[in-house]
Amino acid sequence: MDGASAFKILDAFVDAGLNFIDTADIYSTWVPGHHGGESETIIGKWLKRSGKRSKIVLATKVGMQMPAGKGLKKSYVFQAVEDSLRRLETDHIDLYQSHEDDPSTPLDETLGAFGELIKQGKVRAIGASNYSADRLAEALKVSKQHGVPSYQCLQPKYNLYERAEYEAALEPLILKEGIGVIPYYGLASGFLTGKYRTESDASKSARGPGVVKKYLNERGVRILDALDQVAKEHDSTPGKVALAWLIARPGITAPIASATSVEQVQDLLDATKLELDQASIEALNEVSA
Repeated sequence: MDGASAFKILDAFVDAGLNFIDTADIYSTWVPGHHGGESETIIGKWLKRSGKRSKIVLATKVGMQMPAGKGLKKSYVFQAVEDSLRRLETDHIDLYQSHEDDPSTPLDETLGAFGELIKQGKVRAIGASNYSADRLAEALKVSKQHGVPSYQCLQPKYNLYERAEYEAALEPLILKEGIGVIPYYGLASGFLTGKYRTESDASKSARGPGVVKKYLNERGVRILDALDQVAKEHDSTPGKVALAWLIARPGITAPIASATSVEQVQDLLDATKLELDQASIEALNEVSA
């Protein structure tokens, strides 16, 4: 979306009392004509114009393919962080995340580079995104062995529909190690809001066909039915219930969801205030297991 529309949403988000904004250097390379950095640039212009930098926890990522390179080698991380700081028009990033694992670079090299950025005041804390349990555990071990900063949080794909991969190995690890979790696709690309219930609903947005193909099956319908029921009991909506379910999960710090209108920001705020009873949580657990 354009800057003016984004500014309204970001203003509404912060004015509502919410404060965590997550982006990445590669956003939004999938849009025709984009090369990455567009999201950071819009957020940076908003930060400069609004003066609200101190009111937010700003997170971005490094490691995926950009025109200037990719990976987590020290030299590239140093280059990428300067590019992100320039686009974001800020002097520090609150949470800097490895966007994906880079098996070709030793973990101590990457973590050491992050350590130098923390000493310089350019980064406050670090996190890992899209890491397997084995690699995250290895990274935590390397941090202890080498005396370098450790990943404070994990950003995995996790929602009411996509549970198995995260819960099998990552959840036990983060609970044992006390790692924060900020799952992305909290609403399964909008499917869990209930707006994609038939093949014809696919035309409602550009991502619609993909969402319907991936999620609209027997299990997906069962999950939507359960969300409808719980939403009715709590005078709420399926999307708010899906996010409230995530918030209630053990170890979850804050689910990430996108908003493309000021009205959707209100939905996000409502979700943070919705406390599900145990019976509702168990019903959702069972139908989505």
